[in-house]
Amino acid sequence: MLMFKVVHIIILIFVCIVNGNELEVCEVFDKYAENSKKCSIRNNFTQKRYILYDINPPEGFNLRRDVYVRLAVFIKKLIERDKEYEWQLVLPPWGNLYHWRHHNTGLQEYLFWGNFFDITSLQKYIPVIEMYKFMEEYSSETKEIQLDCVYILQNDKEMFKTGKFEDKNEVMNCTNDSLQFFKSKQHIYTSPFWGYRNITTWNVKCLKFHGTASYLYQNLKPIQYRSVMFDHMEIALHDEYGSKEYWKARRSMRYNSELYNIAKNYRKTFLNSTDKNDNTVRPLDWTKEENRRNARGGPYLAIHFRRRDFIIGHKESIPTIKNAASQLREKMDKLGLTVLFVATDGEQHEFEELKSYLPQYKVLKFIPSDYVMNKFKDGGVAIIDQIICSYARYFIGTHESTFTYRIQEDREIIGFLPETTFNTLCKTNKKCPTTGQWQIVW
Repeated sequence: MLMFKVVHIIILIFVCIVNGNELEVCEVFDKYAENSKKCSIRNNFTQKRYILYDINPPEGFNLRRDVYVRLAVFIKKLIERDKEYEWQLVLPPWGNLYHWRHHNTGLQEYLFWGNFFDITSLQKYIPVIEMYKFMEEYSSETKEIQLDCVYILQNDKEMFKTGKFEDKNEVMNCTNDSLQFFKSKQHIYTSPFWGYRNITTWNVKCLKFHGTASYLYQNLKPIQYRSVMFDHMEIALHDEYGSKEYWKARRSMRYNSELYNIAKNYRKTFLNSTDKNDNTVRPLDWTKEENRRNARGGPYLAIHFRRRDFIIGHKESIPTIKNAASQLREKMDKLGLTVLFVATDGEQHEFEELKSYLPQYKVLKFIPSDYVMNKFKDGGVAIIDQIICSYARYFIGTHESTFTYRIQEDREIIGFLPETTFNTLCKTNKKCPTTGQWQIVW
């Protein structure tokens, strides 16, 4: 009995030490560093491990969605490989993207994924949590969050010079250029952690990297780190682009249900389009979807007409507005369609010019209400455009646009024939870029 009480007291003292500020430390050999690092014994009392990431600031909404899929497949394989820990992917908040230019919608920063996507649907593929949830779980009494390690991924410039590409995962000294966005005070780094001032780290490493996302497994070190962040995650490549696993992750990316409802109401009101008539009814649960190719789509042609930066950056494939109208007229007459839906980042006068060349057709674009704009911001409006395009009888996109790619993926999931999906505008009627067809795998 006495021995039991002694053991019980020792356990209580130990737990108090762990839960308090006086954490014991243990030595863990780090083969990627010159010296051994210390790790908190606290890590042994929780199995949760958090993976965070960020992307090069100029990258757009739809490329960021693609990077999520890379990480989702990585996490799925990680969970299967290492069952000792509870791996969780922390979803980085959205904000200040290049195409989000409306200034009358309130702050377009710190936007959570739930604004745009169905979190429950994502969680049916891998464990994900929003940033605010991570902050609740991870923060100390002072509400400060210190990430255990931050890796800044960097391309190997020599590979691009020589053209000889091989896997590389090499920790190197960070240059001032590498740390230009980070602020350091007494060896504690703050910024640019999604704009949150209470997130810091003492441990920033630069990583010369080339390879797929799974090649980052060796950098996780779960005995040593509870939280690891990868900056410039767009550098890591897909493990299985176009595979069955890729498409599972992509199918899990269902949108916020209210965005679907807004698009559905628009289709019904202005495009004479309903799921029942168009044979586009889908199960509420993406895991219940089945392979099919019999979606008919609404009685309209949809186009994604990229303008702005593409006019200069992709001038070899972007047609003039007049030439685009000529191509659309030819295709609509061939299909026997009289309604055109336009998703574009172009100016209003460019849309009006396009309409002027197509007087015999009904030419529409989605105009968000103040409610939609204020609640879902530019990102939500873009998704509504994509949903409407994804349910059209026929779709024409813009060559090499990730906005177009996401629509093509959605149409593959819904079950359209590829010839109604993988089409792009040509520079001229006779000069058209060839496009790949990344068809769904079930």
